[in-house]
Amino acid sequence: MNALNPFPTPPAALRRPRAVERLVTGRPTSDGAGVKLTRVLTQGLQKRLDPFLMLDAFGSDRAEDYIAGFPDHPHRGFETVTYMIAGRMLHRDSAGHEGLLESGGVQWMTAGRGVIHSEIPQQQEGRMEGFQLWLNLPAKDKMSAPWYRDFAAAELPRFTTASGVDVVVIAGESQGVHGAVSRAATAPLFLDLRLPAGAVFSHALPPGHNAFLYVYRGELAVSGTAVPVRNMAILGNEAGSDGVVIEAAQGAAETRALLIAGRPLNEPIAQYGPFVMNTEQEIYQAVADYRAGRLGG
Repeated sequence: MNALNPFPTPPAALRRPRAVERLVTGRPTSDGAGVKLTRVLTQGLQKRLDPFLMLDAFGSDRAEDYIAGFPDHPHRGFETVTYMIAGRMLHRDSAGHEGLLESGGVQWMTAGRGVIHSEIPQQQEGRMEGFQLWLNLPAKDKMSAPWYRDFAAAELPRFTTASGVDVVVIAGESQGVHGAVSRAATAPLFLDLRLPAGAVFSHALPPGHNAFLYVYRGELAVSGTAVPVRNMAILGNEAGSDGVVIEAAQGAAETRALLIAGRPLNEPIAQYGPFVMNTEQEIYQAVADYRAGRLGG
C-alpha cells in the first residue's frame, strides 16, 4: 500500500504497556568527511537493543556541518536505513546502484557480503536533517548479495489516527498498514510519528522484541515518564508487556518521534568500524578483502 489510508484498524486496548527503562542522550560526533551528527544508539547498547547496531541523527542549517558528506566507504554484514527529513543526498555504490534521497524519503541498503558506497549532499545551503539506522543481519545472511531500494516520500505507506496522529510506516506493520520493507529474521518496526499536542498513540509490541523511541521535536511521555526532545527512551521488556502508549505533551505544538522495535538475533556481534560480523576472524577477513579490492566488486 503506497497511499494514505484513511481507515486504519484501531488498536486493541493494551493491558500492560511498557515503561521507560532508561533515557539516553546522544553523543555529538562527526563521521564521513566531517559531517556533524549525534550518535544516539552507540556500540555499548548493541546487545541491549539487538538487532539494532547504531542510530545517528543529523540536522543543521549550516552547510559546513554537512556539505562534504560521506565519500566512498565500505560496509559488510548489516543493513543501513537512511530517512531524510529535509535535504537531498545522492547515493552511489559499487553494486551499480544510484539514487537521490530527498525530503521525506528512505534509502534501504543491504550491505551483505560487501559494498562500497558514497552519500553526498546535493545542496549548497539550507537545512539537512535525517537519521541513519543500522540493522544487523543474521549470520546466515551476512554474506548475501548486496541490495538497495529507494522510496520517495509519496511511496511510503502512511495513515492518520482518529486522534490526529500522522504515522509513516517505513518497516513493519501498524494498525493494518504494512510498511515499505519487511524482514523475516528481525521483524523490524520503524515508524515516524507526528503527534498534535496531547494526542495519544498506542502500538502493540511482542514482549520479546527490543524497542526504543527517539524524540526529535517537542516532548512526549511513556507510562508517566517524560521523554524530552533529543532523547532516546529504551522501553523495558517486562514479562507480559503488550505494547507502548505514547502521549504528546500538552504544551508542544507538535511532537515528532521515531518508534523502532525488532526481534533480537541473539548472536555474537563483532564490529570493526563499517564491518559487523559474528567473529573476530570474520572481521579480519573483511578487512583483508577490502584491502585486496575484493569487497564491493
